[in-house]
Amino acid sequence: MKKRHEQKLVILSVGLMIAFSIPISLLFNSEKEVLGYPMILIYLFVIWMISIVISFVIIKRHDE
Repeated sequence: MKKRHEQKLVILSVGLMIAFSIPISLLFNSEKEVLGYPMILIYLFVIWMISIVISFVIIKRHDE
């Protein structure tokens, strides 16, 4: 794997550690609901899905 792809994955990992940290996650812990689900669940799953898509794009470019 090229060095720049590794660097992008490290940056993604650090960003995810910050996004999933307790203080940031608790910002979305409110009484609001989206389609009947609490905001914190929506936040966690959206961040998770975005990270999967970003890492897929990085890895896909590596294969080409």
